[in-house]
Amino acid sequence: MLISQRLLSEDTAAPGSIPDVSVVVPVYNEVESLPHLIEAIATTMLAQELSYEIICVDDGSTDGSVQLLKELAETRSDIRAVLLRRNYGQTAAMAAGFKHAQGRAIVSLDSDLQNDPADIPLLLAKLEEGYDLVSGWRLHRQDAALTRLLPSKIANWIIGRVTGVKIHDYGCSLKAYRSELLADMNLYGELHRFLPALAFIEGARITELPVRHHARRFGRSKYGLARTFRVLMDLLTIWFMKKFLTRPMHVFGLFGLLSMLLGLLLGSYLTFVKLALGESIGNRPLLILTVVLLLAGVQLFSFGLLAELMMRTYHESQGRPIYRVRQVIEPGVKNGKERGNLP
Repeated sequence: MLISQRLLSEDTAAPGSIPDVSVVVPVYNEVESLPHLIEAIATTMLAQELSYEIICVDDGSTDGSVQLLKELAETRSDIRAVLLRRNYGQTAAMAAGFKHAQGRAIVSLDSDLQNDPADIPLLLAKLEEGYDLVSGWRLHRQDAALTRLLPSKIANWIIGRVTGVKIHDYGCSLKAYRSELLADMNLYGELHRFLPALAFIEGARITELPVRHHARRFGRSKYGLARTFRVLMDLLTIWFMKKFLTRPMHVFGLFGLLSMLLGLLLGSYLTFVKLALGESIGNRPLLILTVVLLLAGVQLFSFGLLAELMMRTYHESQGRPIYRVRQVIEPGVKNGKERGNLP
């Protein structure tokens, strides 16, 4: 089973042992919400008789959250505070939390109390069914309809169409993961919202569950329409990774060859006009287009070759395989052992 059901005498994992669950919480100016959130997480985990740890990653808060986290980490045995030097953004905070998490399963959620820690057991139970990632779906979302709900619905539809991973709520931070899945993933830019798509690229089994969503009690939202451009750029990155990560020459080389072919055809036509018909071609826009197409074709083809070399360097330098093994069937063993399953 993924989550060990042994009953511990303490509320956290014994020193040196691996906790059943790591709860990763990115924090940015949420000093009022944090005490309530920590208590809610602890209450939920203790009720499930699971060993756990809470990884709070402060992303450059300026409202007293840092001091509060220091105090909590000094007085409680279930909290580890990771303090970033400045505000890097939610993706960096989540990446730092995932790196420091030691649990067999990892759960992420926001620190603003809009996600409900009481839903964590539902996500963990779904992991037990064999999924690698379980994403929360804020079915009855408590946010402003015009500025939050409508843009979110449009974004979720676009992301689902582009990535091929059709879930209802990419923006919900409440998710549960198998730890080995996150070990294979690197986050940059605004990629935290595309975690299901990144996991799909790695061959993960993904599902979603309806979860509760509460109206904000303290502070104000850190999100706005200004992030739309960054999200769109990262979406293009995800699309390219999904389609051409291990074969960039297929896209650059194709466009390069088409450009060169069209340039050669136009060049042949202009040559015929010049030599056979004796007409001047120096003042024709078609001549400029021909030169541009030929140069662009050579450049695109060269980009493809360079991208192939970079891709091979990326995989070989990190010892990163271009495949993922889900199951190995040993000779004489009736049921194959699946990679990542825990005793």
